[in-house]
Amino acid sequence: MSRLQRVREHLRRAYDSGRDTVRLAREESRPEPDPEVEFAPPPPEPDDVHHSTNSRDDAEVPHSLRIAAAWGWRLIVVGLVGWALLRFVGIISVVVIPLAVSLLLSALLAPAVGWFRRLRLPPSLATFLVLICGLAGVAGTLTLVITQFVNGLPQLTEGATAGIRTIQEWAKTGPLHLSDDQVNQAIDNAQEWINSNTASLTSTGIATAATVFEVLTGAILVLFSTFFFLRDGRKIWRFIVRLFPVNARWSLADAGDASWVTLGAYVRATVLVAFIDAVGIGIALVVLDIPFPFPLAALVFLGAFIPIIGASISGTVAVLVALVDQGWVIALIVLGAVILVQQVEGHVLQPLIMGRAVAIHPLAVIIGIASGVVLAGIIGALIAVPLIAVLNTGVRRLTRRRPEVPPTAVVVTGGGT
Repeated sequence: MSRLQRVREHLRRAYDSGRDTVRLAREESRPEPDPEVEFAPPPPEPDDVHHSTNSRDDAEVPHSLRIAAAWGWRLIVVGLVGWALLRFVGIISVVVIPLAVSLLLSALLAPAVGWFRRLRLPPSLATFLVLICGLAGVAGTLTLVITQFVNGLPQLTEGATAGIRTIQEWAKTGPLHLSDDQVNQAIDNAQEWINSNTASLTSTGIATAATVFEVLTGAILVLFSTFFFLRDGRKIWRFIVRLFPVNARWSLADAGDASWVTLGAYVRATVLVAFIDAVGIGIALVVLDIPFPFPLAALVFLGAFIPIIGASISGTVAVLVALVDQGWVIALIVLGAVILVQQVEGHVLQPLIMGRAVAIHPLAVIIGIASGVVLAGIIGALIAVPLIAVLNTGVRRLTRRRPEVPPTAVVVTGGGT
């Protein structure tokens, strides 16, 4: 062994000896643990954190609580956005409601426009002819309804007067056994209520006049919107699709086309069901010689656009007219006819005509109608169910597996038309 190697060996031994001496000194100076005091060393920190956390502090929170918190703040954000959207729609409801009605009319009249287009007619001319025919049908129906109402009003007034007398006699001779003074007092109280609420009734009339102006403005907007939806609906939809990212355009266009098919099927099926309801109840009214058979049938037709409850409510008006004009026996027969028509609609017409394409659970229909009434009144009840049907189809298309783009498909880009 050379001299250098011997020196290195001596240094190594001296270093090891010094390190052992220091270790023994530390162990001797450490205090003895008290056996009466329970001592537990702290748990070691985890070497890594859970894949769903960003720090070791998050790892101490239970996984279920972290998931609930993540869902919670996201639901709060979605709720705030929905609330702001509803407020915005409420502010511009004068525009939104006519546009919604225009979409329903466009879905109803689109096949007629397509038929005229197949006859080589220009798009504007085909749309104009369809709208003119539709307006002529509406005007003729309104003229017939108003004419029958004006002609039958004196007879209904006489029946109403006789009905009031019958009620007065029943109040005297029936189980109530009211005296003439008590009946007259009730009539006087009603008259006083009308006199004391004259101001509110007048203000209501002014509000009604403003509402009539809004209705006329909305009708003009519906007319023009329906014309352009029927003529340029495809171009308008392509323009809206271009506003979204390129990767989302194909899925959005597919969902929009499916939703439009669903809306068209729903509107046409609803019109057919409403027509059958109106014909069934109208025949019963004609057979029983009830006044205003055609206006009441038209009311049933309009009411049937609100599923489940619309035709029943409008049929109640026919029952009241029968009660005033013919008595309670005929009114019960009319009520039976209304119930029969509703049963046929619910168990035969709705499943057969609507089909599986626009099938919606009755609970969703009831909740949608109730929400629509609260938010927008009668118009809200009218558009609630088709809106649910369209959203159901659109969301299901968007959440399914992305369809393969056919090789012949044209990708809509940001530039050009």
